[in-house]
Amino acid sequence: MMDIVLTLVFSIVMLVFMAFPAMKTTEWIESKTDIPEKWHNPLLIGMVIFLSLLVGIFLKFA
Repeated sequence: MMDIVLTLVFSIVMLVFMAFPAMKTTEWIESKTDIPEKWHNPLLIGMVIFLSLLVGIFLKFA
């Protein structure tokens, strides 16, 4: 349980810093595939959360 809490704490801090990489990743995905405009914001927010969780997991277990 403590591992999950620490991972989420690290991830919350990284939410702000992962915005720019998520924007670039979303632009790259949209350039490779045909994604409707209405899916741009959910894809961007999902990418920010995903990248933040990855960094939080890395910081916890590294």
